[in-house]
Amino acid sequence: MTGQETSALVNNSKTPSIVATKNGYTNASAVESQTTKQNRGKPLRQILAAFISNIGTINTGFAFGFSAVVIPQLKAPDSVLPIDESQASWVASLSSASTPVGCILSGYLMDRWGRKKTLIVTEVPLILGWLMIAFATDIYMIYIGRLLVGLGSGMVGAPARVYTSEVTQPHLRGMLTALASIGISLGVLIQYTLGSFVRWQVLAGVSTIVPILALGLMIFMPETPNFLIGKQKPEKATKSLAKLRGSTYDVEGEVDQLQNFANKNHTNVKMTTKETLAAIMSPSALKPFGILFLYFMMYQFSGVNTITFYAVEIFQDSGTKMDKNMCTIVLGVVRLAFTIIACIALRRCGRRPLTFISGIGCGVSMIGLGVYLYYKYQWDHADPPIEPVNTWFPVACIFVFTITCTLGFLVVPWVMIGELYPQRVRGIIGGMTTCSAHIFVFIVVKTYPFLASVLYQHGTFMLYGCISLTGCIFFYKCLPETKGKSLQEIEDYFSGRIKTLKTKKGATALPNYDNNLNNTKPPTITVEKDKLLSS
Repeated sequence: MTGQETSALVNNSKTPSIVATKNGYTNASAVESQTTKQNRGKPLRQILAAFISNIGTINTGFAFGFSAVVIPQLKAPDSVLPIDESQASWVASLSSASTPVGCILSGYLMDRWGRKKTLIVTEVPLILGWLMIAFATDIYMIYIGRLLVGLGSGMVGAPARVYTSEVTQPHLRGMLTALASIGISLGVLIQYTLGSFVRWQVLAGVSTIVPILALGLMIFMPETPNFLIGKQKPEKATKSLAKLRGSTYDVEGEVDQLQNFANKNHTNVKMTTKETLAAIMSPSALKPFGILFLYFMMYQFSGVNTITFYAVEIFQDSGTKMDKNMCTIVLGVVRLAFTIIACIALRRCGRRPLTFISGIGCGVSMIGLGVYLYYKYQWDHADPPIEPVNTWFPVACIFVFTITCTLGFLVVPWVMIGELYPQRVRGIIGGMTTCSAHIFVFIVVKTYPFLASVLYQHGTFMLYGCISLTGCIFFYKCLPETKGKSLQEIEDYFSGRIKTLKTKKGATALPNYDNNLNNTKPPTITVEKDKLLSS
């Protein structure tokens, strides 16, 4: 052959290349197209599933915000059900007393019935509780209603987050799992706003709309593929993934990956009670539980729910000349806005930086509020009393506290409930974690009046600030960064199969054909033109 003839046989514009695959070699462009197809499902479907599964979390915000606007109404001289300070503290805290029971119950139901059915069942006590409060004729009916609402709020927390984490892909998971926190903040804002204009009976009646809506929409949603694989139902898992990812996604590839992971970790084998306890006590479950247990303890004792549950009274006691109800509404708007910002920031900043923003910001603002209230106490008890000055300062401290707390504390630990735990016991230990979180809520809300009488308000808020700052040391030492990591990578880390979740700079991940979430392209073998011709 002449050089001209050979050049006619070879495309000079592009060097041919082939790639190694599990089944041999194939064209690089075909594999690249297939890899692109594998890695990303349709985001709209995942977003819709996440939104519907988190509608019920709005009720948790309802439970939190209800007491802030209702207690002043019940204490008013014209109240149809007048209450004293002791009864007011029970109205505020009783919902948190039954929430831990709901958390444990939902954990059991999630692993037994599935995530979807649990989310449906959890709406029943919420509907009954709000109706009980709406038609209350004595304080005990309000107590029972608050207990039922707390039970439902506890049941919805873990299933909503676990469902979201299992139906979404890693690049969307952090942002969408944080929707639960947006739902809570939205619920608080709705209660603050409506409670400023309507009576508490109407407010409770309106609150029944959300659980009814959540129940109706959740019926049409698929079960999570992780749960179905764990129950040895790959056909149903394939159908579920097809609904969640779309037709352009390699559904079979992800199902194979889920099955391989289930076989490796025995998540598809029904466990006895003894095996369940052993799984809970294993390092892969116990380590993350310890981290989140302490996280929630420090986060709750930063004073966040003291502000949420007693917002109107705290604004009134701060000495500000601003309208207390308007301040409360604006506080709810700020909380909602920064919860949304936090969800977006989770994708860019990660879990650790946002946690440090909260720890430092909450500590400084609470200590600042405590210092001002100390001087206000001195002014009020002077002879003659001194008119408070700079009354904008305590309001500013409360708003700074809410902003910084929302950016990390109100979002990060709740997101990590759906991330850190092994699949075999993700439901039950997720319920245990939310249970402990709400036990801390009950303790903080119930003890605030007592601490305020012993340490005074200024001492109480200074205590909250010191706890928040101390927590930063723990977060620095123990909190892992899970941004961009798959649930399998996180479980492998806590199981000891990999040593770190950190990605070293300049490191190149080895190709993993079994993990369809891996963005690594298969190695390319370039066939040089001259060598091809010479052979």
